[in-house]
Amino acid sequence: MYKPFKAIIIGATSGIGRAVAIHLSRHGVVLGLAGRRTEKLEALREELGAERVHITELDVTRESATDALDRLIAEMGAPDLLLYASGIGKQNPELDIKIETDTVMTNAWGMVRLVDHFINYVKREPLYTTKHKAHIAVISSVAGTMGMGSAPAYSATKSMQSCYLTALAQHVRMEHIPVRFSDIRPGFVATEILNPTKRYPMLMTSDKAARCILRGLRRRHRVIIFDWRFKLIVALWRLIPRCLWERLTIVRN
Repeated sequence: MYKPFKAIIIGATSGIGRAVAIHLSRHGVVLGLAGRRTEKLEALREELGAERVHITELDVTRESATDALDRLIAEMGAPDLLLYASGIGKQNPELDIKIETDTVMTNAWGMVRLVDHFINYVKREPLYTTKHKAHIAVISSVAGTMGMGSAPAYSATKSMQSCYLTALAQHVRMEHIPVRFSDIRPGFVATEILNPTKRYPMLMTSDKAARCILRGLRRRHRVIIFDWRFKLIVALWRLIPRCLWERLTIVRN
């Protein structure tokens, strides 16, 4: 997976995206890092080694995001991997409309905008073939398994991401576009998204999450869930009838 290898990470300034960037850099991967906070991108580039790291300011909620992605690709060359790691994950029992709409714009619309744009780029780029496919990975969540009343927009957009990747996987096969997909579904990971004053079950560090993700990507797994306990929980959730699920009280702050 690593040599020669180029990867773009959208949402690289913090959390899982940043951790994945650090691990890939250790293996000599040429990186294109995108995010809203330019100062953090510049600091990360200096930390990883400026000669192999390209950066661009990119806000996934703005139409200009596709132009920023194009500039990054033009600077570094055609990437082997596009990782969409941007995301908002807030519990919202009060149904604050700004939280809900911001979550939808980032997790759903931002992903659609950039993933679709990249697929159209792959269609035009002769470098990609059936033997050299582009790899698109999206960090969704186990929270997308069932709707969660404490985080309606978050769980719904994560479900949408997984369903959308399934639809795209069918689409690229029908249209003979050389792209493969990975749907990354972490559980609780210690990032800025979580409330630091709360305790979460089976909490994983972002470093460990990054190692699990890269192992799954190297093996070209279509769905990546870690660890085995969350795989079991997800399987059990799916067995719960909807009428019973809607009566449950799911974790809230």
